[in-house]
Amino acid sequence: MIIVNSMEKLASICDKWVLSIGNFDGFHKGHQQIVSTAMQAAKAQDCKMAVITFRPHPAAILRPERAPGLITNFEMKCKNLGDFGVDAMVAIEDSYALLNMSPEKFVDDFLMKNIKPAAIVEGDNFHFGYGRSGSVQTLQRLGQTRGFDVVIVQLMKMVFPDGQQRVSSTLIREFIESGRVEDAATAMGRDFQLVGEVITGRGIGRKLGFPTANINPTGQIIPSEGVYAGWVTIADTLQQACQNDGKIPAVYSIGRAKTFIGDKPLLIEAHILAENEQVKAGLYGKWLNMDFAIKVRDQQRFEDVEQLKKQIAFDCQTARDTLAKLK
Repeated sequence: MIIVNSMEKLASICDKWVLSIGNFDGFHKGHQQIVSTAMQAAKAQDCKMAVITFRPHPAAILRPERAPGLITNFEMKCKNLGDFGVDAMVAIEDSYALLNMSPEKFVDDFLMKNIKPAAIVEGDNFHFGYGRSGSVQTLQRLGQTRGFDVVIVQLMKMVFPDGQQRVSSTLIREFIESGRVEDAATAMGRDFQLVGEVITGRGIGRKLGFPTANINPTGQIIPSEGVYAGWVTIADTLQQACQNDGKIPAVYSIGRAKTFIGDKPLLIEAHILAENEQVKAGLYGKWLNMDFAIKVRDQQRFEDVEQLKKQIAFDCQTARDTLAKLK
């Protein structure tokens, strides 16, 4: 997949495109349905397919206090879209000027100034332009007079333990933030992944016989406090970690250190269950991609160290057994 930062650069690659515009955070099954439809339309019209996305999220500019946390960072978004088969991604730096365009100006001055799209494919809840004043029907009307088709995709619904719900980035954030990582995986078609750099920790895990890598995350949302199991990728850089090559089983703890200290900072720790050369060499300064497969249990307070050690050993065995069945 080719990544560019302007419509001018997209036009230099090819002058005939099918487009889909959106944030694509998490690139979930609803997004995948829209992009798959766009790719089919591009094939039918013998042209290429591109997604147009924005950095940062528009809410981070207009209402920073209400901006949603990220499900996927930019590097992971690029990988997910590229793996899906998208030809190009236009990553636009968002601005007040762009967000304040009328729907007509957005289409004429932003979309069509350099290219003439063959078609634009969007979900039925798509909005654009100043104050989200343009709907997908607005886009359809503008397309009729400007020479491009608009394909409307009905939003996907899926059945979860608490009933049928529309698949959306908002729903997936709710799942992750409440610890429902398996439901998030169902909606995305893959496990949630949290990426961060390994930093110096308290050393308590090593003293207990279960050394952990302490993670400094990169602005993504964090699952609720608890113990989880999944697979990690160890890498030298953020970009390498987001490629997610070579999975190693691990158990994670996200919590407030209730057993040992009183100020209760949130800690994200990974205990790797399979020894290898990377682990032996040391993980400080490395990057981990933490793949969340299941939630093992909620966090709890332990009255003494022996109870804690016994529970950690049990958690590790539970993680090994469960991950062996899933792999």
